[in-house]
Amino acid sequence: MALQRMLSGDPAKSSKLYIAIGLLSLAKAIVVYKDRNRFRRELIDAALFLGVGITLRKYSQLKAEKREEIESQVPDWLAGAARSEAARRGVRSVAKRKLGGEPEPESTLRDRARDAVSR
Repeated sequence: MALQRMLSGDPAKSSKLYIAIGLLSLAKAIVVYKDRNRFRRELIDAALFLGVGITLRKYSQLKAEKREEIESQVPDWLAGAARSEAARRGVRSVAKRKLGGEPEPESTLRDRARDAVSR
């Protein structure tokens, strides 16, 4: 699974899924403990799934903390102005461009000509 796809969406929900799969794999390992090779494979699977689940949970908590920190730094008048969905999308796109999350669109020939004429 690609890391980008794993981190997109809701990591808290994904973490619960990975932890559940890890616990099932751990239970499966306990059931087949007499077969050494299969037991070892199931334990490795359980450890990997549990590790990814715990990591996603920590990432989700860190993401929520950072969001709260950023939102607390936004002035109240700006937060009040960004109540509509269109305003939120505009603020998000500007923030992504400024923070490097989304590349700035390249200017077209029409845009460059318009800039040259306006100067």
